[in-house]
Parts: sequence; C-alpha cells; structure tokens
Amino acid sequence: MNRVFGIDVGGTSIKIGLFEEGGELVATEEVPTGALLTEDDFAKVTGALGRVLEQNGAAPEEVCAIGLDIPGPVDAEGRVGMLPNIQLDDKGLRAAIQDSFGAARLAFVNDANAAALGELWQGAARGVGSAVLVALGTGVGAGVIVDGRVVAGAFGAAGEIGHLTVNRSETRVCGCGRCGCLEQYASATGVVRMYRERCEAAGATPVPLTGPTDTLSVFRAAEHGNEVAADAIFSMADYLGYALAQVSCVIDPEVYLIGGGVGKGFGFFGERLRSAFRHYCLATSAGTRIVQASLGNAAAMYGCAYQALLARS
Repeated sequence: MNRVFGIDVGGTSIKIGLFEEGGELVATEEVPTGALLTEDDFAKVTGALGRVLEQNGAAPEEVCAIGLDIPGPVDAEGRVGMLPNIQLDDKGLRAAIQDSFGAARLAFVNDANAAALGELWQGAARGVGSAVLVALGTGVGAGVIVDGRVVAGAFGAAGEIGHLTVNRSETRVCGCGRCGCLEQYASATGVVRMYRERCEAAGATPVPLTGPTDTLSVFRAAEHGNEVAADAIFSMADYLGYALAQVSCVIDPEVYLIGGGVGKGFGFFGERLRSAFRHYCLATSAGTRIVQASLGNAAAMYGCAYQALLARS
C-alpha cells in the first residue's frame, strides 16, 4: 500500500501526517521545531517520520510521495525568499528527507499555500473557484486560490499578507525588517504582545501564559469576561479586517477561510472580523463570506500530501 507524508514546518512545531493516497489521514505526530540547521536537527525530523511508519506497521519503501512546507515564500523552482520566523536550512532538510526516503517524490511548498491546498482537496474550499486561506499562527500568511488553483506568484510571495502594512506609525521592526506589518498584530505573538501591553497600560495583571504564542489563554480569559483580553483580540480582528479589505481589491475571492492556531478562536472574534471587513472594503465586495477553515491545524499537512501527489502524477 502506498503512503504519503505531509510535513508542516511551523515556527513552533512540526506537524507530520501519514496519509493513504486517497486522502485518508492515518496517523499524526508533532515535534518541537527548534533550529533546523544541522544533521542532528534534521535527524529529529527523519526520526519522527520513521517512528510514525513503525507505529503504523509501514515501511519506508511504501512511502511514494512526501510534501514539505515552510513558513516563507517558495517560488515555482523551490527557491526560498525569506524565513522571518524560523532558523532553517531548507536545502539540508530536504536532502536529509530525500536520503531517508529515496523512492519517494519530494514536493516543497509555502505553508499557507499548503493549507489552501488542503482545504481545496479535503476541506471547506472544495468546489470553490476563488478563495483565500488565511493562516494565523506564529506568523501570518495566506494561500490564494483562483480558478481552482493555488497562486504562488513570480517570486513565491503571493499570499504574504502578513507583511501588508496596516500601521504606518509603528516603530517596532517586524521579522521581515519592515514596520507595521499585519503579522505584528494578527499572529499569535502579536495577540499575546498586545494583550500584555494593554494589561500594563490598564494596571491589570495578565492571566498566566505559557509563552509568547499562548493565545489559547488569552481567548479563554476573554470568553470569561476579561475586557483587556477581549480588547486585544478585537484589535487583532480590526487589523485583519482592514488587511482583507485590501486583498479583496486585488483578488476579490468568494470566501476567506480563517485557519491556524489563532483561527481556533474564530467563534469569539469572527463576527467582529466580518464587521471590520465590511467597514473597510469596497462596497462591491461586502458580500464576501468569511468563515472558519474546516481542517484546522491539519490543513497544511493535507495540502503538503496533496501537493506531493500532484507532483508525482
């Protein structure tokens, strides 16, 4: 039986999915990202792949295709533009995976494009002609679907909406080297930072947080009536609505799919996001649907596997 791996390399964790060719997800594994620069670092990834196979009674020879994504622009030739949120030698990682699974076809894609492919293949974008998958995680990216196909762009930067300028007065520098990017407000780190800043300004004690990306605790606090937490989340929704209004002037999609770790809180901020979008957008785009992505954090794993199968065919 042929198996396919989908490997989603995020700024915080690496999510591994083992699939059958028809799209059934057989097993998952998650490992901390850390730096991916040395042979020992790469071995953590290939070792995890091996464990998943062993635990599911499969052999490396059964893996016919592997899809790998990264949080940065990737052009049609597999060249990486920039990596603002991760320490990664992408060529070294690809070589290590290929050495471990020599018979498998390896495909390489941007993470948000992978998530869009996943939703197109097995999720909320099935049957949709045009959509934008917005991935709100450690960073912010988007996968753009036009006429049923993902658009990568000439230099791999299509969908890099996390680096749209939404605040020209910002002096804090983004990971890309510019200032005032959407990623500074709508990512997990952005939400937590804004929450902490608002707590300090209000003289309030923040709820316990496990780290700089712990939006789950911020959402829980907001849902239990914490006004400072709600204010930070609604500010995020306003910035995001403003950015999507600008995207609609170029793409004009049928639907926006909100995914990623921060997207798990869509039930809390979704209506505020829709309201902000309608406030800022061109009137003709006001009917654009904004919904939660259906595959959650698994979307990119699905998309990586799908891209690998497309590359193999």
